[in-house]
Amino acid sequence: MTMPSFRPTLLLLPMLLIASGTARAADEAPPPAKPLWEIGIGAGVAAFPHYPGSDQTRAWVFPFPYVIYRGKFLRADRDGVRGQLLDTDRVNFNISLLGSLPVSSRDDNARAGMPDLKPTIEIGPSVEVHLWRTPARDMLLDLRLPVRMGITLESSPKTVGWQFEPNVNLDLVDVAGVPGLRVGMLAGPMFANGRYAEHYYTVAPQYAAPGRPAYEANGGYAGTQALVSMSRRFSRYWVGAFVRYANLAGASFADSPLVRTKSALSGGVAVAWVFGQSSKMVASDE
Repeated sequence: MTMPSFRPTLLLLPMLLIASGTARAADEAPPPAKPLWEIGIGAGVAAFPHYPGSDQTRAWVFPFPYVIYRGKFLRADRDGVRGQLLDTDRVNFNISLLGSLPVSSRDDNARAGMPDLKPTIEIGPSVEVHLWRTPARDMLLDLRLPVRMGITLESSPKTVGWQFEPNVNLDLVDVAGVPGLRVGMLAGPMFANGRYAEHYYTVAPQYAAPGRPAYEANGGYAGTQALVSMSRRFSRYWVGAFVRYANLAGASFADSPLVRTKSALSGGVAVAWVFGQSSKMVASDE
């Protein structure tokens, strides 16, 4: 399912959906057959804080390509695009990819006069442990352990540190007997190293100002998050939405003058028109 954690990419997840089926236990029903690939185009709208702890919200309207490929080694879902390296009845090991959008200090009151926050890409290993699932695979409970390093997207890229976001994820498929209706819920703590915390929350002495004293952020506990998403696939359309809650109370950087609020909601909706699909069918839970 499924960004201190700022995750505008959770809003943009329909941009690229690459999925692969998982191995199943002997008593589980076989996954349904679905097209090997599907393609379409869509649009969405989303709103979220400028960065975790910001008291300002930004709304985005965006188009996106809708692409699904149900192969053996690639996957993308509410956690982003992933390269699957190991897939067993109990454990998946893959590469997870996410990112964040830029923040201009001219548009953010707390960061006025400070350097802009560059867009980032976040990549790293993720372990997914299957804790429980029904034989029909319409309810799936997983423990997910992603660790990602952030890298700025600019002419001279820089690393911005690591974050670790363990979470418990529950997926419900064909909810209330409605074919194609999926609901996902995840919750868990967030942790960040010193460099990641510094990138977002340190105020260097030269940027100190009235109401914004110099501050050196430390790594450690970075708050908690909870996310609920819902989507449904129709014959030629896909519709999705999500709401995310993040709370920074008790975070190692909670006293930073750049933390203007310790809790925030974000959310988004998207619709895609699916105009093409493969004639070849493959077994897939996605």
